[in-house]
Amino acid sequence: MTDFAIQISDLRKTYAPTRRITGKEALKGIDLNIRTGKVFGLLGPNGAGKSTLINILAGLVVKTSGQVTIWGFDQDVNPRQSRASIGVVPQELNLDAFLTPREAVEVQAGLYGIPKSARRTDEILSRVGLSDKADAYARSLSGGMRRRLLLAKAMVHSPPILVLDEPTAGVDIELRRMLWDYIRELNTQGTTIILTTHYLEEAEEMCDEIAIIDRGTIVAQDSTRNLIATMDSKTLVLVPETPTSNLPALPEGVRGEIRPDGSIALTYSRARLSIQAILDALCGSGLTIADLSSEEPDLEDVFVSLTSKHDDPD
Repeated sequence: MTDFAIQISDLRKTYAPTRRITGKEALKGIDLNIRTGKVFGLLGPNGAGKSTLINILAGLVVKTSGQVTIWGFDQDVNPRQSRASIGVVPQELNLDAFLTPREAVEVQAGLYGIPKSARRTDEILSRVGLSDKADAYARSLSGGMRRRLLLAKAMVHSPPILVLDEPTAGVDIELRRMLWDYIRELNTQGTTIILTTHYLEEAEEMCDEIAIIDRGTIVAQDSTRNLIATMDSKTLVLVPETPTSNLPALPEGVRGEIRPDGSIALTYSRARLSIQAILDALCGSGLTIADLSSEEPDLEDVFVSLTSKHDDPD
């Protein structure tokens, strides 16, 4: 076991131009170290480079330059060992429609050279909730069941690193809970998990550490708690005794809005103002407060502050 499950240094990828599109520099010198045994979130807007990075780790895309080490194996020096150390659950539901789940898992195990005596096909299918569908054609499975099958295929060789690319996209609440319970169990047993998701509350709950990538560069990497702590803003939510359509006079630097439910949200910098200063100003304005609560920043606030929206495909 190594201290770092994945080490990436100055990773670059430039796609060659074609007749229809110009060349694109998808990754611009990525440096990234992911500690062993962690649940690591890789977040970013569409077009940021997440899929390119994952496909390089999986050996599906050839990097332009840089160094990638997976479970201690340099991808250029030991390509087979590095690839065998990682399992990838892709976002796309790419399955053979004419294979059953049992056959699909068996084929995948064969591709990794796992002898029949060492295969855990039925055990894996049971863990992802597909035992009762083991002999049904993949084309008859629902979208959620197909996503479970992708997870089963990624686990056939018991990889120490598991990459989940949007694992809960389009699945119902029950399946999402089942997937996360299984993933937490795998992590408890020592599997390093790398997660990409657009559900930021999911990442905030699950991830020990997060890196945010935007336009091919890492713009932030830290523990989830530390990233959220970098946000200086805080929001006070006031419920006035008497409904009002006008904001009271506010101290400089306080941004106010009246919400649809009639409450007043006041956002301010914790470094520049205290709650007491805001409350003193409100008392001077004659506003009577019936209730008061506060809202802390979350991962979505961090994400929005660090990234810019654009529409390039990922």
